[in-house]
Amino acid sequence: MGESSGTWPALGVGIGWRDEIDFVVEQLPGVEWVEVVAENICPEHLPTSIRLLRERAVPVIPHGVALGLGGADVPDKARLDRLARVAVALDAPLVTEHLAFVRSEGMEAGHLLPVPRTREALDVITENVRIAQQELPVPLALENTAPHFAWPEDELSEAQFLTELADRTGAGLLIDVANLYTRQVNLGLDAAAEIAALPMEAVSYVHVAGGRLIDGVWYDTHEHPLSRPVLELLAGLCGRMAPPGVLLERDGNYPPPRELAGELEMIREVWQGERGRFLAHTDTRQQLS
Repeated sequence: MGESSGTWPALGVGIGWRDEIDFVVEQLPGVEWVEVVAENICPEHLPTSIRLLRERAVPVIPHGVALGLGGADVPDKARLDRLARVAVALDAPLVTEHLAFVRSEGMEAGHLLPVPRTREALDVITENVRIAQQELPVPLALENTAPHFAWPEDELSEAQFLTELADRTGAGLLIDVANLYTRQVNLGLDAAAEIAALPMEAVSYVHVAGGRLIDGVWYDTHEHPLSRPVLELLAGLCGRMAPPGVLLERDGNYPPPRELAGELEMIREVWQGERGRFLAHTDTRQQLS
């Protein structure tokens, strides 16, 4: 396991909290923190399960999907204010958002769309991130997306774009290795090389999730078991630095609690550098081959 930078809060292994599995999350062994979709939480009326987790001193981090920091428009003040209130209500150590655009001229895309990796876009996004940072009561980290297309005018690699944005703003990076794998399969990116070029000191935590290959296209479904290539990428990242936290995302098709617990245990083994153990596990599981 690589060395930890110590810049971001130590979190450990966590899981995305969802209404459908709220009581399961409460009882899963080894859950050290959770992440909630910020737009699904009312800061004035936190779900009972979230309140219970907070009473146990389990960190809860709000994860935004609607700011659209990658768009041409400046961040919406009302959305920023709501995200700030959620962070305060959860006593969150940081908040995270996607490096994506989600609307244009008031029209919602319905997806987390990739930003063009150009210097012009970088200038716009830098200013949007700075505006958000001024309004939020805690540090902000930004997540790479899972694209199905690339912009022809891209000037920078994924790692170059993320590195420069972090350098300019001081924002953290939420590295989703499943999203990097999606980009690798669909667009030919060398995900391992991109991970090797990332500034590890900026990494606040890491996402992993399952997906599915359909007709040669990888879909980051969050509804399937973790794949071995994604865990291999996580192992490569952890070999460079022990990230402050690793989180399992699951948004549907929920397996029995014991299977969720098994995936969390595999993540922990990778995070702790026990690569041989996780490979042995994946070799014996058909769905992870």
